[in-house]
Amino acid sequence: MEASRQDIKRFRENLQKELDGAAIYLVLAEKESRPEMQAVYLKLSESEQKHAKFWREKLVTAGVPVADNSISGQAKVLIWLARRFGVQFVLPTITSAEKADSNAYANQPEAEAAGMAADEQSHARLLAAASGGGGVAGSSIAEAEGRHRSAGGNALRAAVLGANDGLVSNLSLVMGVAGAELAGQGILITGLAGLLAGAGSMALGEWLSVQSSRELYERQIRIEKEELEANPEEEAEELSLIYQAKGLSEARANELAHNLLANKDTALDTLVREELGIDPKELGGSAWEAAITSFVLFAVGAIIPVIPFFFTGGMTAVYASLAISGLGLFGIGAAITLMTGRSVWYSGMRQVIFGLVAAGLTFGIGRLIGVSLGG
Repeated sequence: MEASRQDIKRFRENLQKELDGAAIYLVLAEKESRPEMQAVYLKLSESEQKHAKFWREKLVTAGVPVADNSISGQAKVLIWLARRFGVQFVLPTITSAEKADSNAYANQPEAEAAGMAADEQSHARLLAAASGGGGVAGSSIAEAEGRHRSAGGNALRAAVLGANDGLVSNLSLVMGVAGAELAGQGILITGLAGLLAGAGSMALGEWLSVQSSRELYERQIRIEKEELEANPEEEAEELSLIYQAKGLSEARANELAHNLLANKDTALDTLVREELGIDPKELGGSAWEAAITSFVLFAVGAIIPVIPFFFTGGMTAVYASLAISGLGLFGIGAAITLMTGRSVWYSGMRQVIFGLVAAGLTFGIGRLIGVSLGG
């Protein structure tokens, strides 16, 4: 089938990208001081050169001879920076670019048939491992020292932010309708409606996020299983390169990779954890657990500004709502210090000020709307 003008344009773009990658990795290999990483970059360069040859032949077949092997201006800048400041200076940028391009061949039938889509995804994973450098990662050192621990990590962060979202959003809603001089019962109903709507929305969003991640992970694991069954040697080589990127010698990395993949019961688990960074037993957690937790945390924060309107009304309820909300905001700010290490008073008062300013703005807007509608 004759190549279209759009195909030729795509072939040219792919060729340029591969030429750039091959040149950049070659320079990284030259500047790299660790022999094991030199080998990784050289193999990546060879892979990109092979891809470039493929696209050059596609262009020639389409009647578009290609004699120019020059690289782009962006690649020249990255090469200059690597030569001037070293590999680690440009590696994060190159890693991000590879990650962004890792799915570029996903919908290109020629590339998929030649196995280049899988190659590019492999390159992104290898660079992600390499960007951490050799030896013990900084995050590992931080975890070993008590003063650097996250005190609950992501779970604490999710709890604090979920409660904060509920409190600030519902406080603003309650103050807005209070500013419009809605009756006490109307404010209570509005506050409860805001609680249910916000908590339901948060729960649904969290469920969709976690479930989508689980489905993506399951698909990636199926693909990895198929690749392991079809090309076990290639998977072993890729796993070896990952271990080399983490600092092992080539011989030790090859030995470790082949030993791990020799056990069929653990081979897939090892590949999934090392290449994809996925825990096959967790898959990102339970979608329903995440949804319920999100609902409860949002509701806990959102109920605080509504409580006074169960017992009283008018400005008394407004002042009481602001008071207990201020205490709640201070408590949330204080909890944030477990993650940031900042002063309790600083974080607590900052949270109070931001929350009350938001409430004041919505109260004022509500008052203007109320006056306008009331004539």
